[in-house]
Amino acid sequence: MDELPVVEFGFPGELRDKLVAAVLGGDKTTTTALLQDYALDQEPLPEVGQRAAVLDSGGRRVGVIEVVGVRVVRLGDVDLAHAVDEGEGDASVAQWRETHERFWHGPEYRSWLGDPAFTVDDDTLAVLQRFRLVR
Repeated sequence: MDELPVVEFGFPGELRDKLVAAVLGGDKTTTTALLQDYALDQEPLPEVGQRAAVLDSGGRRVGVIEVVGVRVVRLGDVDLAHAVDEGEGDASVAQWRETHERFWHGPEYRSWLGDPAFTVDDDTLAVLQRFRLVR
């Protein structure tokens, strides 16, 4: 597990702890990032078969996931299956969108981005990953 690249869900703290618990419990099998995040981090898009160690809020490697699907879509085209499989309790795409916009429009994301007025819309491109827990 030490040799694998890492994946971080959200920012350290309550949200990451909730998301990591959902991954380890098998409830979370998809995740969403904005396409621009990969450019800003100068990282390639994930690829099917790629494995990564899941980091908890303390920076510990607590599990391994394997990417089984990757799609780049407009936020306006995110489907219900993806939204539900994020494992955050969203029962509709509208609810999923609301909770994700709260994150992307929140102070931590905007600070990381360096844009205090950043907003998303239906045409914002997102990277939708589907993964499975390996260990």
